[in-house]
Amino acid sequence: MVSSEIKKKLADKLTALPADPGAYLFKDKNGKVIYVGKAKVLRNRVRSYFNKGEDGRYQYNHLVNAIDDLEVIITGTEIEALILEASLIKEHIPRFNVRLRDDKSYPYVRITKELFPQVFVTRKTPRDGSKYLGPYTDVKGLRRFMRTFKGLLRIRNCNRVINQELINSGKYRPCLNFHIGRCAGACSGKISSQEYQQNVQYLMQLLQGRDDELKSDLEKRMLAAAEQELFEEAAQWRDRLKHVESFSRQTVVSGLEAPDLNDRDVIALAAEDDDACAALFQIRHGRIVGRSHFYLTQVFEKTSADVLSAFVREYYQRAQSIPEEIFLPVELEDAAVFGQWLTEKRDKKVTVAIPKIGDKAKLMRLVQANADMLLAELKLQKSKKDFVHHAVKALQRDLLLTKLPKQIEAFDISNIQGTDTVASMVCFKDAKPAKSEYRRFKINTVTGADDVASMGEAVARRYKRVLREKRPLPDLILIDGGKGQLNRVVSVLTDLGIDKTPVIGLAKKLEEVFVPGESLPLNIPKNSSGLKLLCQVRDEAHRFAITYHRSLRTKRTLTGELDAIPGVGESRKKALLKHFGSLKKLKEASVDQISAVQGISRNLAEGIYGKLRETAPKE
Repeated sequence: MVSSEIKKKLADKLTALPADPGAYLFKDKNGKVIYVGKAKVLRNRVRSYFNKGEDGRYQYNHLVNAIDDLEVIITGTEIEALILEASLIKEHIPRFNVRLRDDKSYPYVRITKELFPQVFVTRKTPRDGSKYLGPYTDVKGLRRFMRTFKGLLRIRNCNRVINQELINSGKYRPCLNFHIGRCAGACSGKISSQEYQQNVQYLMQLLQGRDDELKSDLEKRMLAAAEQELFEEAAQWRDRLKHVESFSRQTVVSGLEAPDLNDRDVIALAAEDDDACAALFQIRHGRIVGRSHFYLTQVFEKTSADVLSAFVREYYQRAQSIPEEIFLPVELEDAAVFGQWLTEKRDKKVTVAIPKIGDKAKLMRLVQANADMLLAELKLQKSKKDFVHHAVKALQRDLLLTKLPKQIEAFDISNIQGTDTVASMVCFKDAKPAKSEYRRFKINTVTGADDVASMGEAVARRYKRVLREKRPLPDLILIDGGKGQLNRVVSVLTDLGIDKTPVIGLAKKLEEVFVPGESLPLNIPKNSSGLKLLCQVRDEAHRFAITYHRSLRTKRTLTGELDAIPGVGESRKKALLKHFGSLKKLKEASVDQISAVQGISRNLAEGIYGKLRETAPKE
């Protein structure tokens, strides 16, 4: 519940709220903006958050309990409030606002403003006079479409700045794409600017669901070539026409092919708990030209209308193509404001409607089924993610842990008679190696073969950094070794203030598991899947440490023998090591092979060859 102190603190502001339209910002105790909203009447809307329902609870309980302060900004109209709300959400990214999951810049198709325009997929939309179509969420489908139809319409892939001066200079000859029929050869004057721009226009029309002009033009070209008995050329135009007709058939919306059908976006929403999915079908001239889906977060405690309103605002704020109609599954409180805002963005009338009967309602049900399917898939993915490997459960049971050991970090030491001592740290998540989390350490403070001290240094370095970077600690720390290594690690962790994370040692000989404070190993059955998981993690740490130790030893051996050779400095030693990989291979190399290394002259190669032969063992 909201504390009396916060109530008192907000009371004066709630009393003084204006009756104007505007935006409001809720802040937490640190002054961070946690929610942004808009209102037709600020006084009524903001106060509604703090009014209890019939059950004595706040409608937005989690949000209200986090509010420590509020701020309002008055605007002249509701539309201005809507635009300001969108701007503030983009600036502050409040944690309680509905937002697109993995919100990233979806790609657009960019058509540059040139004599021979470039057409390509991009995520950036600079205001340089270019035209943009999109955004598109099916990136693979978009790239496949562009590959097919840019080639079919012979639109260039190069990024040359082509003007009449360049064409007249004859600087460029037609590229391979021209010779295989996928480029019109604009750089060498093989096509006029007017004809090329017409092809670009056809591509834009295809992306917008309009293909009548293109099909008519292709048919005319095919018939004209046939009349002139250019049958090979006519066959090419025929094949291109078939491509377009095939594409058209795939995008027709069954039963809705009426020629007066408006361009429209149809949006549906499916939500449950803190997950929501929005499906959006773009229909242009009776054809589905785009199917997009979005995952949304922070939907808990919010109505479907609230979530849908937030999605519509966020999507159309960046959309380059706004149709004349938008179909929604439920009535929005501010539907009229959205319609007016979108009308201003489009410079033409935009209607926001809820289809009730006929083909329009049928289409709405189709999109809703897609949204429901997306939500079901999301729930299935989450259930798989929440799945716990049986070995992890067994390990929790064997070690009597209060928490599932989903993340295990294991350490091992490797050296030969105290030289080139290294440590490794491997990480397993849900019983699988998380190789991006692996780390290795060159031991700096220990002299000689002292595995206990080396283990202490590695663990200290690892968790000092984890604490400094405020990263989460693992659920279990595994040490390759017995009681000596374990006790040192416990001491190091205690000094760092880490005393809640379980630590165990796994001795190699009998696969015995030791825990702090116990002199005897745990009695874990040898066939336990939990013990097998520990052995797998330990063996991976050992492999990783050995690999690192060998690479250091090889490098030291090679560089040591090369130090005595005049003219071989650090950069050349690195080049030789990278090229040959080992001293043995370098000693077996000929002068020609050595001189092939970048930075090694013939004379220097002969010197290296001679010196290494002096140190080679006599047969």
